[in-house]
Amino acid sequence: MPNIDFLYEILEKRGVSGDEHAFSAFVVDYVLQRRKNWKVQPEVYFGEKFHDNIILKFGNPRTVVFAHMDTIGFTARYENQLVPVGGPDVSDGDVLVGEDALGYIECSVTVDDGKVTHDFPRGIVPGTNLSYKQDVKVADGYIQAAYLDNRLGVYNALQLCEDLEDGVIVFSTYEEHGGGSVPFLMKYVYENWGVRQALISDITWVTEGVRHHEGVAISLRDQFIPRKVYVDKILQLAEESGVPYQVEVEGAGGSDGREVQMSHYMVDWCFIGAAEDNVHTPYEKVSLKDLEAMIMMYKYLMAHL
Repeated sequence: MPNIDFLYEILEKRGVSGDEHAFSAFVVDYVLQRRKNWKVQPEVYFGEKFHDNIILKFGNPRTVVFAHMDTIGFTARYENQLVPVGGPDVSDGDVLVGEDALGYIECSVTVDDGKVTHDFPRGIVPGTNLSYKQDVKVADGYIQAAYLDNRLGVYNALQLCEDLEDGVIVFSTYEEHGGGSVPFLMKYVYENWGVRQALISDITWVTEGVRHHEGVAISLRDQFIPRKVYVDKILQLAEESGVPYQVEVEGAGGSDGREVQMSHYMVDWCFIGAAEDNVHTPYEKVSLKDLEAMIMMYKYLMAHL
C-alpha cells in the first residue's frame, strides 16, 4: 500500500514548469535526510550547475530513471488574462492558487473562446505562476488529485531509492512545456557512468486499451518510438516479475523519453507508468493498485536490466 501521508505531502507542493525550485529543494532535503537509511547511500548532484535538476547515483549504474518534477499551470499576464503553461485541460470555475509580492492568491477561471481569465479582485503581478488548488481524495481503491502527473512518478522514483543498489535516478524539469533539461542530464549520466538504458517514470492515460486496476502500463510507443529490442527485453522481464502490467500503444503524446531519443547519445528508453483519467485537470485519478504495480515493476527492472 502506498504511503498516503507522504503522497498528500508531495501533492501539496507546487512546481509549475520553470518554477520547480521549491519542489526541487524539498526533494533534495528528503534525500539528504533519508539516504543514510537506504540500502546504498547515493552520490547526490544538485545546485546551480544543474539548475533545479537532481541526479542520484547508486553503486555501479546500468540504467537511469527519469521523473519530471514540473506540472502544468498558468502564468498571469495583464488585465486578468492567464497564459497556459503546458497543456492544462481547464474549465470554467476551476480554482487556482499562487502567490505574488502582494500576497496569497486564490481565484476562479473563466474560459471564453480559448482565452482564460481569472476573477481575483486585484491585479495579479504579471509573471506570477498559478496552479490548480489541491483537493486530494483517496477512496474505493483510487487516488484523485491535481498533478498526479507527475507527482506519482516522483513518488515512485523516491520509493525506488530505498533499496536500489545500482542505478541513477534523475529528477528533471520543464517536461510539461517543451522539455530542455534532459539532453544535459543524459549527457552527464552517459559521459560520467556510461549508462545506456533509461526508464521514464511518468503517468499515462486510461484508454480503450489501458484500464484502471489492470497493472502498470508499459508503453511500446507514443508519438515517439523506442527501440523494439529494448522494449522486448523489458516485456520479458515484466513477465518474469509476476507484477501486473498492461501494454500501451499510442500515436500521440510524449515524455522525457522523447528527449533521450533526440539526444546525441545512443541510449535506449521505455515509458512505464500507471494510467490516469481526467488528464491535466484538477481531478486526475489513478488506481492505487496500478501505482503499487508501478513501484514493484521498477524495483524488479532496476535489479535485472
